[in-house]
Amino acid sequence: MPALLPTEFYGEIIWLGAVADRGAALPSAALDEMALTFAGFAHEAHAGLTRPSCSRVTSQYPRGTEIRNTRQLSLISAEDLARIAERMSVTELHPRLLGASVVIAGIPDFTLVPPGSRLQAETGATLVVDMENRPCHLPAKPIDDEGPGNGRAFKAAADNLRGVTAWVEREGILRPGDVLRLHVPDQPAWPHLDAARGL
Repeated sequence: MPALLPTEFYGEIIWLGAVADRGAALPSAALDEMALTFAGFAHEAHAGLTRPSCSRVTSQYPRGTEIRNTRQLSLISAEDLARIAERMSVTELHPRLLGASVVIAGIPDFTLVPPGSRLQAETGATLVVDMENRPCHLPAKPIDDEGPGNGRAFKAAADNLRGVTAWVEREGILRPGDVLRLHVPDQPAWPHLDAARGL
């Protein structure tokens, strides 16, 4: 019995980018296409089948522990980007300043899609949503470089709007204009989530 429900929510890819050297700079460079393998996109700093653990999983592992790489790509929606810009009182916030990999348009409340959801292109190339990409202070510097004084507002403005991290389940090529269909896990929300959060 299928465990994933194909929805009628579709996102069109409107921008692709890659961060070649995360240690050198956060902003991503625009791409005409992205050839995905099971290790992600070869020219992206976050590519690889495994990665050293980071702040997202310090409750599970000491920082730097080798773990499975479910953070190969960073996805955000054009709608969420626009809402962040509005909260920051700026005209536009370019996705390259956030180190984004894929920008899509058309899926409402994209940052809140369930973990485990799939985004599948018509070619079959498929991404799995790992989790929300929590806002951090790192984009502040590149944002300030383009608009001095704007960077400090990013982290709070991006709350629940920063997009998601994802990994490649099926290889393929993504291009601007491609349409990704959202497939969600066909299960109810865990009823003990508030208790786990301490609410």
